[in-house]
Amino acid sequence: MRGRDEDSGEFFSESRSQNRREALEILALGEKLVDLTPAQLARLPIPEGLLEHIEYSKRITSHGARKRQLAFLAKQMRREEDETLEAIRDALDANSETSRREVAIMHRMERWRERLMAEGDTALAELLDEHPEADRQQLRTLVRNALAEKAKNKPPRAYREIYQVLRALMLAPLLAGGVDAGIDDEDEEADDEDEA
Repeated sequence: MRGRDEDSGEFFSESRSQNRREALEILALGEKLVDLTPAQLARLPIPEGLLEHIEYSKRITSHGARKRQLAFLAKQMRREEDETLEAIRDALDANSETSRREVAIMHRMERWRERLMAEGDTALAELLDEHPEADRQQLRTLVRNALAEKAKNKPPRAYREIYQVLRALMLAPLLAGGVDAGIDDEDEEADDEDEA
């Protein structure tokens, strides 16, 4: 029993249901951390002791043993300060937002490349309206070469070069400090539809 303060009527501690919900949230966070790559883990503010438990959990493949190890990891995480866990959650959210944006940019580049291949000069004119710094002649040559490669069933070297040129164009605003990199809500909605 938690007990109640006779004067105020408030409980002395949180309910068992609330404690269980918090424990399950920490377990879910631990599972997410175990599924991350070492590079992704390195970007998170994880204490050294906790990082060792995460790395050990990654090595376990047996289902039952993995489940026990994840429960142990969650127990170790509950011993950490709330601020530490919040910092990890915030960093995970920031990383997921960044990766979502990167995927949106990648899909946008793919759509432009396909349009350039299918529509030719019409799509090129629209691309140049959006990115006047693009080299019209280079893109026109690459599209022509990519179509020839496709027709002759050759390796798609020019097709890949188109992607690299588009990547440089679309990432330039992002690297220069502009956050959107030509991504608007319509593109993000299209990406959401692709995922569905």
